[in-house]
Amino acid sequence: MMMFDSRMQELRRRMQAADIDVALITDDDNVYYLTGYYDYLHMEFGRPTILVVPRDGDSLLITPVIDLNTARDTARVGRIAAWNDGVGTEWRQELPGALRGAGRVAIEPAHMPPLVRAHVDDLVTADRLTSVTPLLTRMRMIKSPEELQLARHAGQVAGAMMQAGRAAIGDGVPEFEVAIATSQAGTRKAADLLAAHYQDATMSPNTHFLQIMASGDTITRTHHRATNRIMRRGEPVFLCFCGMTNFHRFKLGFDRTFWIGEIAEPAQAQVYEVALASQQAALAALRPGVTAESVHAAYAEVIQSAGYEFPFRCGRATGFSFLEAPQLVTGDKTVLQPGMVFAVDGSVSTDRFRAQVGDSFIVTEDGYEAVTDHPKGLQEVVL
Repeated sequence: MMMFDSRMQELRRRMQAADIDVALITDDDNVYYLTGYYDYLHMEFGRPTILVVPRDGDSLLITPVIDLNTARDTARVGRIAAWNDGVGTEWRQELPGALRGAGRVAIEPAHMPPLVRAHVDDLVTADRLTSVTPLLTRMRMIKSPEELQLARHAGQVAGAMMQAGRAAIGDGVPEFEVAIATSQAGTRKAADLLAAHYQDATMSPNTHFLQIMASGDTITRTHHRATNRIMRRGEPVFLCFCGMTNFHRFKLGFDRTFWIGEIAEPAQAQVYEVALASQQAALAALRPGVTAESVHAAYAEVIQSAGYEFPFRCGRATGFSFLEAPQLVTGDKTVLQPGMVFAVDGSVSTDRFRAQVGDSFIVTEDGYEAVTDHPKGLQEVVL
């Protein structure tokens, strides 16, 4: 609980420096980051949750009454205002008072629901609005020791899922059986870790994301989901856990390309070797003091030198969101620092085949620490 209190204090310190009087937080992950509160629903059902953080005074959580008991149990805030569907002005009731007298009001422009933004625009003139996103983005770049422990545990969950998925792949097996196996393994590992290390009865161990995988002639579909398709000997199979690796709300990236029994098309092996080499080049560049785009440049050089097209980003920072800053991509000049967590990929795409191998890493004082681990040498991924 002290973790959430210290984050709120740090945000207020940064608001003071930026001359911000009130911040309205509407991104689900930022609400959790600052308060420990989450309800799995939020705007999907038209029910806004708004965290009001004044520079001075108590924080206020505006949330649906249907989630009031959860908020009382988990939210580290000064006050909770629960609103009900069709009663009064619903979530709008508290905002005029919360914003009264505020000079500068900071919002999350890219993460504020349109109906909330329209109401805020009625209450606050445009010249008084600014963005709180840069403050929170910088806060979240460097992970605390507690967050790094979550990252390592998330890596164990990811490893259990990958091992189970690998074991389930086979000639004559439908893709959905692999998805069932990975979900069960990840859930069981997460349950063990929660019981051993965390006193949090509200956190679910269950994986809750459709398995990203592709096989055979669907292998070029990057974010394909498991289907009834029957896998066959000699085919490639791609497993990705970038959505399912979500332990205690901490996210990682992790993926592998496998073959069943043999590599039926030898040219695929050459593509895979380049993808693997591109990840190795990125890791050779990954360390504190370098820019994010320089890591991408090292990875891209390997791919383009082998005759393939300029690739998509090499990686991204992760944490309580699937995508955080910085990104390992051309144009991102952020200097890497110890405590950042990245998903780092190696990948090559062609018209008929794509190979990808990805892991997650913590940037350390002198390099990096791997938090996911699974064999990736060519002979090791032929099952």
